[in-house]
Amino acid sequence: MRPLVRLWKITLRKKIIVLGATGSIGKSAVDIVRNNPDLFEIVGLSAYSSRDDLESIANEFGMPPAILVAEKGGDALLAMIAEVDADIVLNGIAGASGLLPSKAALESGKDLALANKETIVMAGPLIRSLSDKYGKKILPVDSEHSAVFNLIEAYGKESVAEIILTASGGPFRSFDAARLSTVTASDALKHPTWSMGAKITIDSASLANKGLEVIEACRLFDMPPDRVKVVVHPQSLVHSLIRTKDGVLYAQLSKPDMRHPIFSALTWPEYRENKLEEFSFDVACSMQFEPPRYADFPLLGLAYRAAMLDGSYTIAFNAANEVAVAAFLEGKISFIGLAEVTARVLESDWTIAPRSFEDVIDADHRARESAYTIIKGLIR
Repeated sequence: MRPLVRLWKITLRKKIIVLGATGSIGKSAVDIVRNNPDLFEIVGLSAYSSRDDLESIANEFGMPPAILVAEKGGDALLAMIAEVDADIVLNGIAGASGLLPSKAALESGKDLALANKETIVMAGPLIRSLSDKYGKKILPVDSEHSAVFNLIEAYGKESVAEIILTASGGPFRSFDAARLSTVTASDALKHPTWSMGAKITIDSASLANKGLEVIEACRLFDMPPDRVKVVVHPQSLVHSLIRTKDGVLYAQLSKPDMRHPIFSALTWPEYRENKLEEFSFDVACSMQFEPPRYADFPLLGLAYRAAMLDGSYTIAFNAANEVAVAAFLEGKISFIGLAEVTARVLESDWTIAPRSFEDVIDADHRARESAYTIIKGLIR
């Protein structure tokens, strides 16, 4: 039985700021608003450098404030978030640069629809403290965390024994170690299920993305790492599961379309009808599940290690991987070098936990510098 909180009614259109509006998440969010004008209104936009696309979206929706970060800078973006009257900020920014916009959203009294997993990976306790302080909600947009969020709402947090996150396995799911050593960035960018940006697509291929999601799940749902599991599910129809204390599994199923979790976050606390394609059993289908291969995809195991060690290890994991992915895309390191760089960064002492956002940024900077140094040593 769903809690009564989900029965509240939206009486006015929700005013939304869309960050990263020209990326895959942002475009999906814009499409939802476009097709549900009775429910939503865009009152602010941002993009990093795609000027033409940003201007096109702004023109379509009545010219709300639109920040091109590459030209106006991060401070202008934070000011827009603080000053614009909005109900919710959808953060679809990629990477660590999404952290301070998440902070600004909560501090300015807005709910946060969060697709930027680095916000929680880098500063989960600090962000959740802001959520509590200002009485604002963090609504996960990742399909896996959206599924878990809704399952926990339905069955109650006290009933949950463990969380099981599904992973597509990416384009190299069946590759052995020898074959993985020869793959290129072009190979890794060919995801079999999802259409995403370059960074998250590479992370999906290496299972680093699932590692980041493990950390995010631990911090969003107060679960220790040994109670957050991963299962490979190539069809991407089951978006995650919970196991209740009586041993029974409950899953959320839908088409692999990010508009489903985005719509869920934007309509919270309601379940609203929409025009998105529903998953149907009218056509025969098969679902496959298999355990992840930690030896061949070591970044997943490194993420678990970072989550267990806590301190600033998760910050270091994210920063090292982010730098390594950029180097891989530039052809400077191999695919297996992604894990090598990250593992070597994690060998340093990251035991001190950040007490402020300044501490988070400092740890992130130090981890990146370490990763750059390691990569220079790998380049022949």
